Amino acid sequence: MACGNGGSAADSQHFAAELINRFERERPPLSAIALTTDTSTLTSIGNDYHYDQVFSKQVRALGQAKDVLLAISTSGNSRNVIAAMQVAHDCKMSVVALTGRGGGKMVDVLRPGDVHICVPAQSTARIQEVHLLTLHCLCDAIDCLLLGVEE
Repeated sequence: MACGNGGSAADSQHFAAELINRFERERPPLSAIALTTDTSTLTSIGNDYHYDQVFSKQVRALGQAKDVLLAISTSGNSRNVIAAMQVAHDCKMSVVALTGRGGGKMVDVLRPGDVHICVPAQSTARIQEVHLLTLHCLCDAIDCLLLGVEE
């Protein structure tokens, strides 16, 4: 599962697409979902409850132990992403956090075994550029783990 707001929402969708379809090598599809794409779900949660819950309610409904949540926030302070991280932990999921600017409040939510990749920059554009590179590196690493390293 992947989530984020704005450009990070687009990164979440990009990452899920690379896993479901393929990255650079042919392989079976991998289970992935961007929690940013279902407008009916997002708007109903935002309207009936609060925008802070648009990702956490989806994680609670769909997340299972040993799943992974990719939580993306350039500031590290997105309340709805932080709430999703907290619910992911409740569901016995691991979290991979992509942040910038020192990691923000997301740092305080991370647990042992989670992964935090923080881009040490202040510019949102620079952080997002490195996040995209990082996502491609993660896709490549996943493919190498599953398929072996090409020579």
